[in-house]
Amino acid sequence: MQRYVRALMLCTVFAVLSGLYVYNKLLYSDVLLWGGGPKRGFIAPKVSGGRREVADESRSGSSHWYNRYIMRQQGRVDERGGGLRSGPGPVMHLAVVACGDRLEETLAMIKSAVLFSIKRLYLHIFAEDQLHAGFEEVLESWPGFIRSKFNHKIYSISFPSENAAEWKKLFKPCASQRLFLPLMLTDVDSVVYVDSDILFLRPVDHLWTFFSTFNSSQLAAMAPEHEEPRIAWYSRFARHPFYGRTGINSGVMLMNLTRIRRVFFKNDMTSVGLRWEELLMPLLQKYKLNITWGDQDLLNIVFHHNPECLLEFPCQWNYRPDHCIYGSNCASAEEDGVSILHGNRGVYHDHKQPAFRAVYEAIRKYSFGSDPVNDLLDPLEEELSKATHTYCGKTRRLFTARLSQSLANIEKARHGRR
Repeated sequence: MQRYVRALMLCTVFAVLSGLYVYNKLLYSDVLLWGGGPKRGFIAPKVSGGRREVADESRSGSSHWYNRYIMRQQGRVDERGGGLRSGPGPVMHLAVVACGDRLEETLAMIKSAVLFSIKRLYLHIFAEDQLHAGFEEVLESWPGFIRSKFNHKIYSISFPSENAAEWKKLFKPCASQRLFLPLMLTDVDSVVYVDSDILFLRPVDHLWTFFSTFNSSQLAAMAPEHEEPRIAWYSRFARHPFYGRTGINSGVMLMNLTRIRRVFFKNDMTSVGLRWEELLMPLLQKYKLNITWGDQDLLNIVFHHNPECLLEFPCQWNYRPDHCIYGSNCASAEEDGVSILHGNRGVYHDHKQPAFRAVYEAIRKYSFGSDPVNDLLDPLEEELSKATHTYCGKTRRLFTARLSQSLANIEKARHGRR
């Protein structure tokens, strides 16, 4: 009898210790943002035979495409930049994707970013291999006082090998590369992603401050696709779930990569949360016949089911032709001017929206170090005065309100260098 009592006591001790161990693991596991739902560890996708295995991300023999890619990238050293510095500290991280004929357009975006930035920038440029030499040649040709404001790293375009062709052709060439930034920039905490047709009209620093306004559940920030649901695309035509009343536009996107990598996302495919890398392909397979705008639609679906994870910022930070083409409908730009211009619909390269083209050409042609008023602002205002036959041209003061302030700061710095 005493033997059974001792055995029972021993089992009880082991049970208590096991319980404490499990509790400790759960306490420090990644957070599942389900409105206070239970915490749990990583559950791997199902494998053949119906078993689920625990993923070991530290295995050196892992065949995941992004592990191979990261190992390859870690062997490269940026000669001018040293190691990456993460988080919203002294360095701001800015990412862009360029494919096809987007070299010159992307360089104009980078030019606007470094021209006005206050703190140092780290540029993550994802580009097709044939564009790499062009980027290096132009960036290295810029004057030293500009090159001292940023470091950069150029990456090859890379998608999961088993679905690479499908991801690359989704919407526009390489656009869906942005979806994989959390898996590729593993040393970076936070990054601002922008499309190649973005122009900064005020310092990146001001956009970066939105990271400091994130609450404990928010991990990304974007602007609404439209301000008015009655004329918005998503509220009228979408055949899939979308965020909020009018959807979101992903041309300018703040991403807390650390949080994205840790969270389990709610979805309409399974009752359990899925990691970012587990979520993307199933979403594409489910909705690929119903989506029009590719990766942006997938992001709308994700944040429809996880609205607590997203911070909305005002439309002045992603001002597109949609905001003025039929009349002005961006209240924050009306009050404070345009902070970021987004030239989608190809408006930088045709004559349909001359106001947008005028800003693009003014920044593209500006020479670093020259007089910012005489050589950029004055020519721009002259061109904008010729665009008053369009609705966007009628609101030309919105295009220069913030820009003139940014250029005034450049003028002060220019005189300070003399």
